[in-house]
Amino acid sequence: MIRSRFLLIRSRGLALLSGLFFTFLSAPETRCQTADLVLVGGNFATMDEANPRAEAIAISKDRILAIGSNAQIKSLMRAETKVIDLAGKFAMPGLIEGHAHFLGLGESMMMLNLSTATSWDEIVTQVGEAAKVTPPGQWIIGRGWHQSKWNQPPSPNVEGYPTSEAISQLTPNHPVLLTHASGHMSFANDYAMALAGVDSNSQPPAGGEILKSDSGKPIGVFRETAQSLIEAAQARDERQKPAAQRSADLRQAIELASRACLENGITSFQDAGSSFEAVDLLRQLALTGELPVRLFVMLRESNERLEARIKNYKLIGIGNDFLTVRALKVSIDGALGPHGAWLLAPYDDLPSSSGLNTVPLESATRTAEIAIANGFQLCIHAIGDRANREVLDIYEKQFRLHPSGVPRRWRIEHAQHLHPDDIARFGQLNVIAAMQGVHCTSDAVFVPKRLGMRRSQEGAYVWRSLVDAGAVVVNGTDAPVESINPFDSIFATVTRQLTDDITFFPEQCLTREEALKSYTIDCAYAAFEETSKGSLVPGKLADIVVLSRDLVLCPSSEIKSTQVLMTIVGGKIVFEK
Repeated sequence: MIRSRFLLIRSRGLALLSGLFFTFLSAPETRCQTADLVLVGGNFATMDEANPRAEAIAISKDRILAIGSNAQIKSLMRAETKVIDLAGKFAMPGLIEGHAHFLGLGESMMMLNLSTATSWDEIVTQVGEAAKVTPPGQWIIGRGWHQSKWNQPPSPNVEGYPTSEAISQLTPNHPVLLTHASGHMSFANDYAMALAGVDSNSQPPAGGEILKSDSGKPIGVFRETAQSLIEAAQARDERQKPAAQRSADLRQAIELASRACLENGITSFQDAGSSFEAVDLLRQLALTGELPVRLFVMLRESNERLEARIKNYKLIGIGNDFLTVRALKVSIDGALGPHGAWLLAPYDDLPSSSGLNTVPLESATRTAEIAIANGFQLCIHAIGDRANREVLDIYEKQFRLHPSGVPRRWRIEHAQHLHPDDIARFGQLNVIAAMQGVHCTSDAVFVPKRLGMRRSQEGAYVWRSLVDAGAVVVNGTDAPVESINPFDSIFATVTRQLTDDITFFPEQCLTREEALKSYTIDCAYAAFEETSKGSLVPGKLADIVVLSRDLVLCPSSEIKSTQVLMTIVGGKIVFEK
């Protein structure tokens, strides 16, 4: 696939900018129109290689009318035009979150946040305090714990994971469910395990593990698909709530997620897996103009349900381009943190395991066939090198059996650890690597322990190698696994820096320009939306973010402290600091 590479002009470009040398671009069909909103005096990085920098932009309704110099844009103003002087502030296309979980993000704000805990004891204390204010019988839910980020192992433990005694003593009247930061492991107390019918005789489903003590007693830790045992009990209780309460909870999650996105300059969000029922609500909100963020949703359903209902769920640009559903999501393995990623060779720090295959290859192949038959994109979660190889094999076979004149833009979600032999295959097969920069710096504290130094260097988060091999790499955060803050991911992408003195194989860094592409135009391409978003071009949606720093030129040390000053979606200011 031949795709032009956009390079932001730097010092030479800024000289042109200061001299007001601009190409005036306007939509041919709107050149006689005037603007509803004009932003002048800005420092725009347009992500458009034909016109990479600009000073002002004119907006009519929800679209970009023209872009150029102050003088050129002022010619499109009328008495009623709203004019905002950006006073030299940096502006760019609205950021696109390339892989995260929209409802999960909102729901995570409605439960215990365990992500800042530095020990298991802190989490025990959090849960104990919650039990004091939670009515007996109600679930205590939390998320974000990670055993590899504690300052010491819990005691007692199994494989470094905590056991249920301490929390169970504090919660004799409450079921407790605490999800690992990765989302690929859960902790349950004794009450929750009793509700789920889990005991010493319980066996995990395929692709999962129930961790047990030497005596055979479940310790409360459930890896990968085994989480479903506790989740089913929690879902059963959730269904007992009145329908109005469940609907209100879901709407609150959507509101919280939307607010978090807009405050972080995210105008579009690629949701990595939702149900038919969730899509039904999102469609309703999009049609009534109540969806504040543009969503691109991957359906995550069983093959049986897909075959029965998929024909009614291909939705493109519903509600004035606020909802698109045209992709399917499958997870073929777990995550590195809880030893669930499917590897070609055993873990260095757990030699008895090579991870888990969470969905049979036959089932994933059937999903690929459903995608082909219905014109859907396929997005498969694969983190370990074995998982990535198996997915590439599935894709290659399907592309051979069903040739297409254009790339299908199928994706591998995360692509965190690759065997060197498979890196070039992404470019050769036109497979998109949907990666998350912040995972590198967040996980680097334990990745060498899991994989060893050689495997870490050759294949862990190899953005540079993938781009050089011709692959499209898109960025994101995987929220709520990580914070939705995009500047953490951009910083990680261009520095791979853990501390002032430590970087994680910096030869894999991307340039500033490549990092910004991965959050804008390349992300739009990965969702078939590059003609409507991802760059500031006349005729495209007027989705814009104004920032406190020039992400192209500021010192790398300042990227993480960048603030969003204004977020514009469809020509409307939806957040202003």
